[in-house]
Amino acid sequence: MKTIQMLKALGDETRIRIVNILRHGPLCVCEIESILEITQSNASRHLNKLMNANLVTYYKEAKFVYYKLDEETLNKYSFIKVLLDNELEKEEKLKYDYDVLMNYKDAGLTCDTVTQVKDIICKINERKSL
Repeated sequence: MKTIQMLKALGDETRIRIVNILRHGPLCVCEIESILEITQSNASRHLNKLMNANLVTYYKEAKFVYYKLDEETLNKYSFIKVLLDNELEKEEKLKYDYDVLMNYKDAGLTCDTVTQVKDIICKINERKSL
């Protein structure tokens, strides 16, 4: 039944978006909410479902909680890793989220400066409209 629980957890667009950006390394909840432009409560609710399905784990560092993909689960259920590695890059919304994430990382932003993500999103949107 664990497989069904994982598939159900992946059956939501927001959770797929979270998994997509976590493929590139750990993020704190404030980074996830800023990059995906979702509320803190929405991010936490979806992260909770992903943790219950053992797809995501977390660790604490100072005052921040960082989330990351559960590599043990991905190794045990390799079909999920194949799905994530081969299919997510085909979706436009997920490509956009990845662009925001890469710009966020390139800018050297941290949890303390995460509010600057909105500036990055504006710049990406401006480039797309040109």
